[in-house]
Amino acid sequence: MEWTEEVIVRLRTLWSEGHSTAEIGRRLGVSKNAVVGKAHRLDLSARPSPIRREGEPRRVPRPAPVRRVIGPTLPSLAEPSARPTPEPPPQAAPEPRPVRAVSVARPSGRLVACCWPIGEPGTPSFHFCDADALPGKPYCADHAALAYVKVRDRREEAA
Repeated sequence: MEWTEEVIVRLRTLWSEGHSTAEIGRRLGVSKNAVVGKAHRLDLSARPSPIRREGEPRRVPRPAPVRRVIGPTLPSLAEPSARPTPEPPPQAAPEPRPVRAVSVARPSGRLVACCWPIGEPGTPSFHFCDADALPGKPYCADHAALAYVKVRDRREEAA
């Protein structure tokens, strides 16, 4: 497409009337980007941003903070039910159960026991394994064997 003097005059007129670049492009038979490029080369006045309007505050109000839920948020996996049961009325918080730990003295002076969770969190039967943890690991030998998988050597696969 060639920008003739007639087309440029028509572009300037439509631009001054405030038409969008897409509308000017449709009327002239060119793309919106061609209109934007030619308007820039002709040094036509800048268009107001369709995103930011004058007179409007620039700050967007923050949404309200999310309310934190205390206690279990999902139904128990041990007791499947067809529909959720209504929540019982709020009661006084139960006494916290002490976590069982084995008194194993390490050089650092800390008491270390296996941190493998047993049971479902939030239920009275939930607890941690109380076996001795391996040095430098958070788990006992049995649970470390489950938690850590030996990485295979890729050279074995290539042979």
